Amino acid sequence: MTPEQFGKQEALPAGTPPSLAAMWHDKQNDWKAAHEAAQEDESSDGAWVHAYLHRKEGDNGNASYWYARAGKEPYAGSLDEEWCAITGVLLNR
Repeated sequence: MTPEQFGKQEALPAGTPPSLAAMWHDKQNDWKAAHEAAQEDESSDGAWVHAYLHRKEGDNGNASYWYARAGKEPYAGSLDEEWCAITGVLLNR
């Protein structure tokens, strides 16, 4: 499944890991649910998603903290590109 196909699903598949669920909620324009799902995952994946979400809300200081926790450099491309990049990695785990 591609990131685009995942984001277009009408319902979140049962058993979706929290970080991937966060990306789905974000694509549905539900930042609050996305943030709550990201907080459930204390791994580097959760930190990466958390960074993206704070970047999206314009809180670059908080985003930088979460990128560092994830071991990632802050993303320089568009939010849509980053969403596809993160979701693609998470779908292939």
